[in-house]
Amino acid sequence: MPTNTHTCIIIGTGFSGLAMAIKLKEKGIQDFIILEKAASVGGTWRENTYPGAECDIPSALYSFSFEPYPFWEYKWSMQPQILEYIKHVAKKHDLNRHIHFQKEMTAAKWNADENYWSVMTEDGTTYNGKTLVSAIGQLHHPSTPNFKGKELFEGDAWHSAQWNHAVPLEGKTVGVIGNAASAVQFIPEIAKTARKVVVFQRSANWMLPKQDRAYKEWEKKLVAKVPFLLRVYRLYIWLLGGGLFNLMKQGNDFVRKIYQKQTVDYIKEHIKDPAVVKALTPTYPMGAKRILFSDTYYPALAQPHVNLATGGVKEITPTGVVAGDGSKHEVDVLIYSTGFKTNPFLAGLTIQGKNGISIKEQWKDGPKNYLGITVDNFPNLFMMYGPNTNLGHNSIILMSEAQANYIAQCVSELEQKKWKSLTVKTDKLNTYHQTTQERLKKMIWMTVEDSWYKSANGNVPNNYPGRTMEYMRVTKTVNFEDFEIVS
Repeated sequence: MPTNTHTCIIIGTGFSGLAMAIKLKEKGIQDFIILEKAASVGGTWRENTYPGAECDIPSALYSFSFEPYPFWEYKWSMQPQILEYIKHVAKKHDLNRHIHFQKEMTAAKWNADENYWSVMTEDGTTYNGKTLVSAIGQLHHPSTPNFKGKELFEGDAWHSAQWNHAVPLEGKTVGVIGNAASAVQFIPEIAKTARKVVVFQRSANWMLPKQDRAYKEWEKKLVAKVPFLLRVYRLYIWLLGGGLFNLMKQGNDFVRKIYQKQTVDYIKEHIKDPAVVKALTPTYPMGAKRILFSDTYYPALAQPHVNLATGGVKEITPTGVVAGDGSKHEVDVLIYSTGFKTNPFLAGLTIQGKNGISIKEQWKDGPKNYLGITVDNFPNLFMMYGPNTNLGHNSIILMSEAQANYIAQCVSELEQKKWKSLTVKTDKLNTYHQTTQERLKKMIWMTVEDSWYKSANGNVPNNYPGRTMEYMRVTKTVNFEDFEIVS
């Protein structure tokens, strides 16, 4: 093994990467590095700077359990303060000295003779590590469908995750393709200055009011003095999310109808045109796609200069868009709010495990791994926010902390017991994957065809089939009998 081999190489400085680093430190492991493609920490909260960007999980829960933060300005915090929190965590836990900035990983290869990973970056640098942790997440490759005529559009155009702040929207007609999580946040903001906004909706989404508000100064001072109150509030939000999990399962139609009626009543409160109310009312059961939260989207749509075009996009012309309903719209600016490429995982990376097998080849029939963390044929490789660890009902930070604890145990055992490698057993992985997919068949996600949760083969590669409490329990202690150990 080369003399400059690190104990661990972590990829990414979002929430997951920082959690991983902190848990390694708790185990007494200091010889690790973090490779970051950008010039600063933050992950998705550094990349997404569109107007109105905020989290759809309350901040008391969308933060580390070990790093409570009494300074949140709002119940549902905006992007700038979430990024500020991430930087605060990195600084407080002395992580910046471990980070190699502007080092974008492009490939990694397992050296079977000496049991270490070689990680290559875009600038040609190679790093060696006994273990490798991917903390790059699922939602960081913007997806823009290849609409007919897309390349012909003559105005300014960009994806919401790559916002062009140099283009002012004042006095312009703006077309927005998409109406999901990001769109419902920035549409009310751009409607404040744009002359006209046209929203091209492919299908409606179930949406509940956030009931967001700014925290009062006395509230912030109180939780700063009595931190226990913040933990109680965090527990309360977590339990509410656990209750929302009931909407993720097939059945529970009585509870689902109550929530669906709440959305329809919410629409009617702001939208008076029956045709628009109908267009905004989903035809699939709540929970089958991501549930959205907003206090401002429907009021924005009610404004006379904000129009809804249905049926998605039929064609893009040099000066506008032809909607699926046949209506034609001239626009000056086109913004794609069309989501991210979520499958295959680790897209664009050449990762080679045992016998030179690539992760792409390993997963040619769809991603399969164990606990969303480890893959057979890939020794000492761990993932965070991997396959089947996404949530539709609670905070992903809970999953990241659980994964970081699990992986830190593995790295610590490798070091303390001088093991050369850990590789999950194929039969254990296959059993876990099969059981997970069988459970997912009972979830509401399986009832719709058009969903980013599902893959072409009918499996659900993204979501976890249970509650966060369950995942935290099964990842609390590593069962090393599930691994092939080379000592």
